[in-house]
Amino acid sequence: MAEYDYDLLVIGAGPGGYVAAIRASQLGLKSAVIEKDAPGGVCLNWGCIPSKALIHQAELMHGVDDIKKIGVTVDASGLDYSKVHKKSRDAASKLSKGVQSLLKKNKIDYIEGTGKFTSAHEVSVDGKKTVTGKNVLIATGSRSREIPAFAFDGDKVLSSRDILDMKKLPKKLIILGAGAIGMEFAYVMNAFGVEVTVVEMLDQLLPLEDSDVVDVVAKVFKRYGIETYTGTKATSLDTKGKGVKLEVEKSDGSKETLSADKILVAVGRSPNTEDLGLETIGVTTEKGFVTIGDYYQTSVPGVYAIGDVVESPLLAHVASKEGEIAVEHMAGRNPEPKIDPDLIPSAVYCDPEVGSFGLTEKAAKEQGRNYEAAMFPYRGAGKSVAVEKSDGFVKFVLDKETREILGGHVVGHNATELIHELLLAKKAELLPEDIATMIHAHPTLSEAVMEGARASEGWAIHF
Repeated sequence: MAEYDYDLLVIGAGPGGYVAAIRASQLGLKSAVIEKDAPGGVCLNWGCIPSKALIHQAELMHGVDDIKKIGVTVDASGLDYSKVHKKSRDAASKLSKGVQSLLKKNKIDYIEGTGKFTSAHEVSVDGKKTVTGKNVLIATGSRSREIPAFAFDGDKVLSSRDILDMKKLPKKLIILGAGAIGMEFAYVMNAFGVEVTVVEMLDQLLPLEDSDVVDVVAKVFKRYGIETYTGTKATSLDTKGKGVKLEVEKSDGSKETLSADKILVAVGRSPNTEDLGLETIGVTTEKGFVTIGDYYQTSVPGVYAIGDVVESPLLAHVASKEGEIAVEHMAGRNPEPKIDPDLIPSAVYCDPEVGSFGLTEKAAKEQGRNYEAAMFPYRGAGKSVAVEKSDGFVKFVLDKETREILGGHVVGHNATELIHELLLAKKAELLPEDIATMIHAHPTLSEAVMEGARASEGWAIHF
């Protein structure tokens, strides 16, 4: 009789958990996933996938103006946002079922319910049954961070999940927070005719991105009619009237009251580490995040943690890779330890898109690096002009002496796809000249990557 029911128990079937379970199965580990919601986690059901479905519909709405320019009469007055919402839910549902099929295909048991540790190798499901695992992986993800003075009510004060489930558009929307989530919803709501105002406490939109990149995004958002406030602190919220009134204080000390029908609060996320029984088994946490070793092992032997419950970038692709590393370590495969933060791509899907990795110019300067930066504008690539998407650029941040790629930044059409050529070069320890001398198909947006590499070497052809 086996000592444990499974070689691996995974708590959470998000992009970290289900990928880890599949990889474990491939490595010969008998695995099971415990999930209280739908397969795919927040990302697939209430994040990455449905939001990108909305963004696709928003792009179609923006395309209406382009169609009119060639003489076609378009009447967009019949917009039914509930149908847009349905398309996003259909996409999430289809892919959630796909995850369930993948688990079944890989002979992974799917256990519905809420998991909680009763010992290091035992997990109670809804307090009704107990399953055991030689190894247990915590992959319970995160939720929208809630601020007491701006508590979600699902009606006027919205979380990212609330706005994804919204079937009727407001006339006016305030978005608190100009990170990826806030900026993506600003683009979507604006495309569907909502009057949008974005409020950010820090000095720039998309605070983690390169300032030159943000300048392009801010310029395009202004063109779209999206109002933005940076260096502005939200001090209070009044929801007693018909809509909401937000009191803000700007960096110069002046105050203003902003009014709207609803407010989306998108100021970060909180790890789901409560009520898991972590204190029962001695797993250590810091500010809610599980502390981990090089292979995502916790302070308790046999217990691992990945994704949004650990202090790494809260990104689906990060969680997936962490899951792979953790289970390969369990299986004795000796994987590379922890993900190199400089090799993690970031993607923002507003218009224009943003793709980046590694150091910004500001970070390189703060670290005292001997660096230089080179840029090539999208308009220098013929394809961008042909498809009327010439806002943007490709930017390399380089070590001046070694020519090592320290960071890559792309803003513009399909930036989230283009960034990976720069990232592959970084991971493979290639130099800009390797990209500069590689033939790129014409006309393509990827030519801007080639020309950006050439610009870093001082010989860009088309600018």
